[in-house]
Amino acid sequence: MSVVTNTTTIGAIEAPSRRNTELALLAFAVVIPVFAYLNVGLALDGEVPSGMLGYGLGLGLLAGVAHLVMRKFAPYADPLLLPLATLLNGMGLVLIWRLDQSPRLIATSMRLYDSFSPDAPNQMMYSAIGIAMFVGVLLLLKDHRVLQRYTYISMVAALILLLLPLVPGLGAAVYGAKIWINVGGFSIQPGEFAKIVLAVFFSGYLMVKRDALALASRRFMGLYLPRGRDLGPILTIWAVSLLILIFENDLGTSLLFFGMFVIMLYVATERTSWIVMGLLMSVAGAVGVASFAGHVQARVDAWADPFSCAEKVAACDQMTQVLMSFGSGGILGTGLGQGNSDLIGFAANSDFIFATVGEELGLTGVMAFLLLYGLIIERGVRTSLAARDPFGKLLAMGLSGAFALQVFVVAGGVMGLIPLTGMTMPFLAYGGSSVIANWALIGILIRISDTARRPAPAPAPSPDAEMTQVVRP
Repeated sequence: MSVVTNTTTIGAIEAPSRRNTELALLAFAVVIPVFAYLNVGLALDGEVPSGMLGYGLGLGLLAGVAHLVMRKFAPYADPLLLPLATLLNGMGLVLIWRLDQSPRLIATSMRLYDSFSPDAPNQMMYSAIGIAMFVGVLLLLKDHRVLQRYTYISMVAALILLLLPLVPGLGAAVYGAKIWINVGGFSIQPGEFAKIVLAVFFSGYLMVKRDALALASRRFMGLYLPRGRDLGPILTIWAVSLLILIFENDLGTSLLFFGMFVIMLYVATERTSWIVMGLLMSVAGAVGVASFAGHVQARVDAWADPFSCAEKVAACDQMTQVLMSFGSGGILGTGLGQGNSDLIGFAANSDFIFATVGEELGLTGVMAFLLLYGLIIERGVRTSLAARDPFGKLLAMGLSGAFALQVFVVAGGVMGLIPLTGMTMPFLAYGGSSVIANWALIGILIRISDTARRPAPAPAPSPDAEMTQVVRP
């Protein structure tokens, strides 16, 4: 008989960090927009665009900095979120630069070049600020559960952000919607940042109140109806969304906030009745406000029959141009740089930039972009399911739901599924507030993902760690 002694180390199983996978995906996320930039230049001028090298190096540098920070401070985070956001941001810069070229060519031929101001350089600056915000979130937010301490402070901060556009001298009405403020010569949309702050408040509030909200008093037509005293939260948020719609003429933000709260309420309580009630209340509120708000009514008319009012209302004229852009794109599109979606006017690179995708990349390109957005949402939901704490689950779901709703209301409005909302397509459209806020959103999701996937600390070794095993010959 022989005796063999083995030493067993007790500890956590090391989870793969997937940072090398992320780096490989980031390389594709940078190369694809660079080739798209080259394609636009060849289509417009027949030569390699002079700014392609600077654009590629700039986008690669921003992506590299974000990756290095993640490798150091969030090594276990989801490996897809950063490459997906980088690819969308990079393609957005290409599309904005492409739309800049049409007025440049027209102005040059008419000797009016000095009156032209391109938007792509500004968007590159905003993207750099967005990456800086992303890095700041990862450096300062070591644990997402810290945000739970600021539940009610977040509510106050969100209300302040939402009310800022109504302050005389600070708020600015742009084409009917009062969602902007002017600070130091820059236009800022506070609602883009309010959605993140509100997600923090909703998560903290629902984590505490979910048991009370899940109780049902009676069952009606297969639905469990909540008790009367528990209707207060949803009625309050519904009233706030209506006030935003009435005083700021902003249909998109109103739908976004109310929809995000209903999604998080359903996740917290698992009651289908909240979803049904939320849909009924949102429809009732929108119909009621549209009956007396001229700005909202004009957008409803442009959605219902844009060709009947194209010569009278600017929104109808833009909508007809958008529909013709999608129609002329077909399945494969006309090719980057070879469309006419710039005829839409000032909104071509903001509200209606998705029409450029539909015309120049066709239905195939539209589905590809929607798939990229869908992957971000799916990874956010997966992060919510993997989170170990209820606050993290609700926060990740709220941020993913807000992102999904914004994509839906913008893409749905541009394609004629719902009335136009005036919001910007995340990462794709021109707008500093949108790209900065969405990079912050991605940063919070990555922090929650890192915490969820990080292995638990190894327990202290015990005297029984060494075990003697008897092996028979």
